[in-house]
Amino acid sequence: RPTWTSKAQYILAQLGFSVGLGNVWRFPYLCHQNGGGAFLLLYLLLLFLLGIPLLFLELAAGQCLRQGSVGVWRSISPRLAGIGLASCLVCVFVALYYNVIIAWSLLYLARSFQHPLPWQSCPSAGPNHTEPECALSSPTTYFWYRQTLDVTPEMGVGGGLQPALVGGLLGAWALVGASLLKGIKSSGKVLYVSTLFPYLVLFCLLIRGLLLEGAPEGVRMMFTPKVSAWGTGQAWRQAATQVFFALGLGFGSVIAYASYGTRRSDCHRDAVLVAILNALTSLLATLVVF
Repeated sequence: RPTWTSKAQYILAQLGFSVGLGNVWRFPYLCHQNGGGAFLLLYLLLLFLLGIPLLFLELAAGQCLRQGSVGVWRSISPRLAGIGLASCLVCVFVALYYNVIIAWSLLYLARSFQHPLPWQSCPSAGPNHTEPECALSSPTTYFWYRQTLDVTPEMGVGGGLQPALVGGLLGAWALVGASLLKGIKSSGKVLYVSTLFPYLVLFCLLIRGLLLEGAPEGVRMMFTPKVSAWGTGQAWRQAATQVFFALGLGFGSVIAYASYGTRRSDCHRDAVLVAILNALTSLLATLVVF
């Protein structure tokens, strides 16, 4: 079985898989909903009690048996091979909706080169008149629902295919295919861009956000724990769910990536390193949002 070119590629692969919308999108929302700093402390507690041990188990299984998720579970017991198949099926369904979000991002990226930005102001409906629907909502909302999705006015009425969205979706799948074309030889090189570039964007947004008016109040709100949130089962449940979702536990990809590593690699240290970097990414994204 081939191996990663370097330890850096392996760590970037594990980090690139685990860091995603769950860190940038979901974690700040849950942090705001469940008491700010209180949820952050609760998340870190469950990360060390649940996340790191389970991440270590998946890393150790893939590294020792050097097989994918199906092969690892089949090696443990032939009757458990279905667990590996189920994890692969979950990855397929996740990839389906993740690529739709990537298609939206590609579309917005292409439209962002226009001047002025198409979502900056309402379109004109005639001389000295703006589109009434846009005037009642906002330019960004109108651009999203009407010019991007082109939603129909009623739930029971279906719409046609949007060429721009179809093109974006094909582009997203093309990027996935190109990254996997030659296995880890091609995906390993892509990792340096796909994993590190989002951090550059987050740092730029963080600097911009800290320069805005009211930034200190937002940071203070984030780190001020509302201890009462610890008494609710919702905060514990959502923190535990976020640990599994953020680290990608149970998807089989952690096992697959670890199977391309060497057996002499220190999986204890790798598990702690990936989990801490993942948590720091969530913290960085939350600072940007707050």
